Amino acid sequence: MRTQTLPEARAITATPTRKRFFIMVLLFITVVINYLDRSNLSIAAPALTSELNIDPVHVGLVFSAFGWTYAAMQLPGGWLVDRVPPRILYTVALALWSIATIFLGFVGSFVGLFVLRMAVGALEAPAYPINSRVVTAWFPEKERATAVGFYTSGQFVGLAFLTPVLAWLQATFGWHMVFVATGGVGVIWAVIWYMVYREPRDFKGVNQAEIDLIKDGGGLVDIQTDTDKAKSGFSWKDLGIVLTQRKLWGIYLGQFCLNSTLWFFLTWFPTYLVKYRGMDFIKSGLLASLPFLAAFVGVLCSGFFSDWLIRRGHTVGFARKLPIIAGLLISTSIIGANYVDSTPLVIAFLALAFFGNGLASITWSLVSTLAPSRLLGLTGGTFNLIGNLAAIATPIVIGFLASGESFAPAITYIAVLALLGALSYILLVGKVERIELDNPR
Repeated sequence: MRTQTLPEARAITATPTRKRFFIMVLLFITVVINYLDRSNLSIAAPALTSELNIDPVHVGLVFSAFGWTYAAMQLPGGWLVDRVPPRILYTVALALWSIATIFLGFVGSFVGLFVLRMAVGALEAPAYPINSRVVTAWFPEKERATAVGFYTSGQFVGLAFLTPVLAWLQATFGWHMVFVATGGVGVIWAVIWYMVYREPRDFKGVNQAEIDLIKDGGGLVDIQTDTDKAKSGFSWKDLGIVLTQRKLWGIYLGQFCLNSTLWFFLTWFPTYLVKYRGMDFIKSGLLASLPFLAAFVGVLCSGFFSDWLIRRGHTVGFARKLPIIAGLLISTSIIGANYVDSTPLVIAFLALAFFGNGLASITWSLVSTLAPSRLLGLTGGTFNLIGNLAAIATPIVIGFLASGESFAPAITYIAVLALLGALSYILLVGKVERIELDNPR
């Protein structure tokens, strides 16, 4: 028997480093910035639309502008994620969408608003497929939902704590500064991401024990090397694979329903409080933070609870689907806001619904688990495309439903979609396992 060398023995006994959790923090900060740039228009909207004299139907169209290009660019964005390293692609996308956000601060017409929001949507398209790609490379399966839950919480905690700040900026310096400030932060972060991010084997301070822990646990630490070897042009066959799987359609449709609630909060929510519930802007800015805090708690509970179930011996499918289905069912409670007049009760129903949305928001962990390994980006892009059709539909549908005196039909619409999302996961997803290309069905 061969005697182990000293370096080999050290490698076996070394404690794994924990650099993957630093990567989790990087993704969290990036998501905070990403969602501030999606939602800043909702903060500025009451003052902006009044100044530019834009009616509710056209407000809905402006809110939807992001979604048109964001959805349309998902497949090209996913294709890029499979070919361009995250360090490069995220830097370029983040810098460009942040510059477009800054320009929004100087717009003076409906057309200008619409075009620049379309630009932000197109440039943000690769963001979440990149997040999924990074987590798949850096985390073993048993930690992946926690990682997804943690970075996803950035979209809620950032808005929860920073919405009052943006409301104050708008009230003190005007709506223009809301866009300039959020865009400026994004440009700075793009530089930081480029300087710091690396793949697992190239990241300074990562030891072999951590690499082995990730790889043995199902993480694809060599995904960039494998992707470089397998690079090819766009394939309709590959697109056919990700569009013809029942279980993938289960998560696609579920994501559309989940995002419908999210996009209500990212677009019409402040206007609902100010115009339909009669709150002043500063007060509504403070109250608007409460549902985002509830969603933040929900998403953290979801990731930790899901990974805890796996460690307790439950299947990946049960551990991932239980919080998603439960969260979507809880989100239907938003309909309760139609039946109360008290401001605390309205906020309570909205907070409970958004808590459910947060609880359900580890859906990207299923993309990582179900997608064919060489089509992570394309699957993620398709998932995000269909899911973010809600970014188009929700603002427009609500704009028409709320064109009268009552907002109740719009709230009912969101509740019904949440119920349909739960049914999609219950009836369509089935057994959770990676789709193999040699037996795609």
